[in-house]
Amino acid sequence: MGDEGESVDMGQQQMAFDRSDTKTDAAPILCLDQVEVIYPNGTVALQPTTVDFEDGELTVLLGPSGAGKSTLLRTLNLLVRPTSGAVLSREIGTLDATQSIRAHRRDTAMIFQQHQLIGRMGAMHNVLLSRLGRHSFWRTLVGFSEEERRLALECLTRVGLFEKALTRCDSLSGGQQQRVGIARALAQEPKMILADEPVASLDPASSERVLNVLRSICKEDRIPVIVSLHQLDYAKAFADRIIGLAGGQIVFDGPPTQLSETVLTQIYGSTGQDAT
Repeated sequence: MGDEGESVDMGQQQMAFDRSDTKTDAAPILCLDQVEVIYPNGTVALQPTTVDFEDGELTVLLGPSGAGKSTLLRTLNLLVRPTSGAVLSREIGTLDATQSIRAHRRDTAMIFQQHQLIGRMGAMHNVLLSRLGRHSFWRTLVGFSEEERRLALECLTRVGLFEKALTRCDSLSGGQQQRVGIARALAQEPKMILADEPVASLDPASSERVLNVLRSICKEDRIPVIVSLHQLDYAKAFADRIIGLAGGQIVFDGPPTQLSETVLTQIYGSTGQDAT
């Protein structure tokens, strides 16, 4: 759960580093240790925060606009660099150098609200693009292997889009495009999936299908899926764990069953009527 700003002694800090470096199955897959993000204009987007993420757990980052959800999510793969503190990977250790960050990103898939697909390309080709991060320069010139093409089809099958493999993405519905984005993330063979407001532009039926797919992947593949949402109902329905944010700090960290009216007031500054 987020720190309230008090300093930690060296023993506590060393414990966080040691836990990451043990690289055992029992250790968290990723840890933020006193991570703070201050933007160049002086905005404190994330107050000093310490939080761990576990295998096989679907975590929802919940809160209103400007609460720090996207900033926290993007620090997990260093798309947003911490002003202070450390991001620690169970497999790699401290993520503070170009090589370690690049290795971490290869193992961390990102799903975006706006899909980030190439519309004129077919669904399978878009899925295959996620393999480029694992190619050398010369391998990229050769193209994709038969094994990779089979993997892309398997990933499309998992999200219910096998029959759309050769269909241009700009002719798919918004929900189908988001599922292509999920298949692309799967083809990366990640150890963690991050999803930034993946259902914000979708209708309720498509939103539930996308979140069901993400939950199935989390449980079947035993990898953490971390999703930023502002819809309270979806958070309660799909999350194993909810991290509530307000004013750039974590104000709640626990299962959906513990989301009381008092907690919702801390998150939303009201009784939760803004959580739609």
